[in-house]
Amino acid sequence: MAYGYTGKILRVNLSDKTISVEEPGDLFYRKYWGGRGLIAYYLLNELPKGADPLGPENILIFAAGPLTGAPVAGSGRNSVGAKSPLTGGYGDAEAGGYFGAELKRAGFDAIIVKGVSEKPVYLWVHDGEAEIRDAAHLWGKTTAEAEEIIKSELGDRLVRVSQCGPAGENLVRFSCVVNDLTHFAGRTGMGAIMGSKKLRAVAVRGKGAVPLSDAGKVRELARWMVENVPRLAFGLQDTGTAGGTVNLSTAGGLPTRNFREGSFEGAEKISGQAMKETILVDRETCFACPIRCKRVVKAEGPLKIDPTYGGPEYETVAALGSSLGVDSLLHVAKGNEMCAALGLDTISTGVTIAFAMECLSEGLLGPEDVGGLDLRFGNPDAALTLIEMIARRQGIGDLLAEGTKRAAEKIGGRAAELAMHVRGQEIPMHEPRLKYALGIGYALSPTGADHCHNIHDTLYEKRENRAMQELYGLGVLDPLPFDDLSPEKIHMFWTVTNLRTFYNLAVMCQFVPWSVIQLEELARAVTGWNVTAAEMLLAGERANTLARVFNLREGLESEEEALPKRFFQPFSSGPLKGRAARPEDWAKAKLQAYRMAGWDERGVPSRECLGRLGIGWAGEMLPSSSK
Repeated sequence: MAYGYTGKILRVNLSDKTISVEEPGDLFYRKYWGGRGLIAYYLLNELPKGADPLGPENILIFAAGPLTGAPVAGSGRNSVGAKSPLTGGYGDAEAGGYFGAELKRAGFDAIIVKGVSEKPVYLWVHDGEAEIRDAAHLWGKTTAEAEEIIKSELGDRLVRVSQCGPAGENLVRFSCVVNDLTHFAGRTGMGAIMGSKKLRAVAVRGKGAVPLSDAGKVRELARWMVENVPRLAFGLQDTGTAGGTVNLSTAGGLPTRNFREGSFEGAEKISGQAMKETILVDRETCFACPIRCKRVVKAEGPLKIDPTYGGPEYETVAALGSSLGVDSLLHVAKGNEMCAALGLDTISTGVTIAFAMECLSEGLLGPEDVGGLDLRFGNPDAALTLIEMIARRQGIGDLLAEGTKRAAEKIGGRAAELAMHVRGQEIPMHEPRLKYALGIGYALSPTGADHCHNIHDTLYEKRENRAMQELYGLGVLDPLPFDDLSPEKIHMFWTVTNLRTFYNLAVMCQFVPWSVIQLEELARAVTGWNVTAAEMLLAGERANTLARVFNLREGLESEEEALPKRFFQPFSSGPLKGRAARPEDWAKAKLQAYRMAGWDERGVPSRECLGRLGIGWAGEMLPSSSK
């Protein structure tokens, strides 16, 4: 067995309560790696076409990668995947913390969960063994309450827990999976899959270690990162991911009031700097990481903030702050706490609430529809009330728990124009009018709009930018402006996307400033394989293509790969006044992206494309009309 892996995948059937272990070979692991690669492979091969995402046929997969659990910065992550209840297509999300590393220490590279339990259960995985336990006493509990009960029950404070919250139990379509209370596999509704299977949690504990091919080289790289964090990642350590909030607002790229504006007058009040100066009490980290970018906030008084749930990241600051016109950091932090306790994705939660606020302001919803709630932009108390209502599916919260796409279809009229999503998944807190190729990435993402396996154009505008310099060794030599949609930009987009997807396969954190060369060295040192940057890009492309084949099998149409019309309408004021991609230019760029990937004009991968990637078998999964 290759280094970096345990060589074992745990299989659990909740319907008949059977547990087994699969042992794939080395070549399987080298082709699919981990994370999205494993998830897409198993979904394509074992999930029936047309399966109900919330039905018993869906498959839930927790997947680590070869670098997960290695003693280096960024290795604490794991992916969670299934057919998404939000998009009806391929779904996965990543979370940091300690769960992924502990899963590897417990003896498994992945867990594949099938079927549905009649009663609530949790899975207990430890040192190569697994058992299904009763979880009736956990149902309805907040995530902190449930984790405390599990740790007490198992008699070990070092047990790591991944769970859904009450929102997942209630099948909220954008409910998330929560690792260690403060880390979230947020997107695509994986919490609802856990809830649908009556699987409240997975608890893991192990005493093993990830086998390393060259432990000395791994230690050398780990020491280098520790020594260079002050030079390369001080800002991330100092003010967290929210440190760039004010700069984004100044550039016109901070989503404000449901993306109607790009600058927020209250940006400084909700920024990472404001957090540091007011409610920040500690900085936490993930497995083996010296950066400590995780915020821990606390406040007393009428709006008490519980530090148990950490603190808000940038996406949350924008989604529950500027997106709602809210400039109260206390309310943003409280909203973060509530979403963590209930198991809600903060991005979709914020965008969905912003949608409801705009619907009310436009007369598409009336006071009677929202139970008299004063649901206007800038009302932080109403936003907090609505978070609870969504998680509990109470009143208007029941409709909004379906996500903006389904809610807009139910409301009717112009509501669809106000719903900021791609294929059902709400738009993240990054503005396509500031980053044109990012918008292409939103449309072509296998999971619906996503900012992680995507390009952020503004990082590649200047030669002196470190991100740009990292592309030189991958054959991308020329920086390009944010509003460029040329073939050169599309090539850059695919290069960055496939590289970022490799991080998902590894599974590694993208915020840790490893260079491409160091990532290659790390992959070699852990696995013992003669890994190259070219192989990393190919592996990322292979995984993305498998996920695309899954979506095509499930009925994806090219017309669905589109941005909301709002993003083609220039801002009327602010730094980006008059700037937006023209629809015809954007459509041309999308077609260029298809062709460059080896897809036809409908976005279907060619036989040659699949063959080049070593997945010719996936061609049999395409609809007959696409073959």
